[in-house]
Amino acid sequence: MAGSTGANSSSNSSPAPPPPKILLAKPGLVPGGPINSKIGRGAGADDEPASIRSRLPSLGSLNLLSDSWDLHIDRFLPFLTENTEFKVVGIIGPPGVGKSTIMNEIYGYDGSSPGMLPPFPILSEDVRAMARHCTLGIEPRISSERIILLDTQPVFSPSVLAEIMRPDGSSTVSVINGESPSAELAHELMSIQLGILLASICNIVLVISEGVHDLNMWHLMLTVDLLKHGLPDPSSPISSHAQNSNVASEKEYKEKTSTSEEYMATPIFVHAKVQDRDLVPQNILQLKRAFAYYFKTSSFMGDKFEKVHSEQLLSSVVPDTRNLDVDGEDRRLLLIPNRNKDDSTRGQYESFNLALWKLRDQVLSMNGASFPRTVSERDWLKNSVKIWESVKSSPIVMEYARTLQSSGMFRR
Repeated sequence: MAGSTGANSSSNSSPAPPPPKILLAKPGLVPGGPINSKIGRGAGADDEPASIRSRLPSLGSLNLLSDSWDLHIDRFLPFLTENTEFKVVGIIGPPGVGKSTIMNEIYGYDGSSPGMLPPFPILSEDVRAMARHCTLGIEPRISSERIILLDTQPVFSPSVLAEIMRPDGSSTVSVINGESPSAELAHELMSIQLGILLASICNIVLVISEGVHDLNMWHLMLTVDLLKHGLPDPSSPISSHAQNSNVASEKEYKEKTSTSEEYMATPIFVHAKVQDRDLVPQNILQLKRAFAYYFKTSSFMGDKFEKVHSEQLLSSVVPDTRNLDVDGEDRRLLLIPNRNKDDSTRGQYESFNLALWKLRDQVLSMNGASFPRTVSERDWLKNSVKIWESVKSSPIVMEYARTLQSSGMFRR
């Protein structure tokens, strides 16, 4: 786990103030992304082309992904140090499921502090009513514990699809090797590429679903597991790997991955906005069994997953444990109840805030997957650029895209 000792030893030589004060959103900085900016500009905002306006980060944003789907680190790199005691936590999920709220909690944001905005902008009711989203690309922050947090734009999002679609149905964003596929296919590939990147550069990835019946994120992570091959880990020395991967064949990728174990971040699957009726022990036990069966062959569960009985592997935030084992060491399935207006506890179940606190404690206490070699914060970010280029040029992902295109499910 990231500790403060390593952080202090590295930051003493840096003239910058402590990261929490630097990276907490201030009025005028990170005001909630381009959507909130549009609301505040009035009618004149429509003079700008929507496809360009919607892809531009707000002034002061640390967004790592540009409108051309390239990874740029110039804004965020100055906030990182040569410290090697850090942890990277990413998050991925559909719109409006509470990703930014969860990341603010892990960051340690105290909403009671006067005059301070949350480090990650939260989807407002106005933006929700407009069917828009407020997180664009990848927004990074770093906490006082030297935890690098990566909040991502929503996947399976109609608003993202609307932003990248041209009148002829093609995509404004080139997601693979300069090609411009249909917007629907590009939208699908963008979600997969974000998942692959997070699985490649994070220690822990929070996979957020809405309710207990939405299994789209489960399917996305299995797709990530299927396609994430031949990528370096973020502790690998910066080399010509990314350039070589542009011309590498799928056969070379398979040969490379057969000789060494692929790096994969530790996923924590979180089902948020769970209704009270779904929090009864028998329903949770059924979900856990389905989860264990669904991911029993996935690589990111590892050998440890096979050795532990499916009913004893996972934990939930529900306190009634008569039929559940919440003491399992490998806790990868968490439930967060729907938030009541008064955050009151109903019956035997926990409140939203208590469930959120427990999630934060788990993330802070978990080491997650470890990088094979020691790497500094700055080198981790620089290596992430190479990994992203490898993701976009992966022959396996390109072959998958061609398969999707030929399936007839997406417009040509």
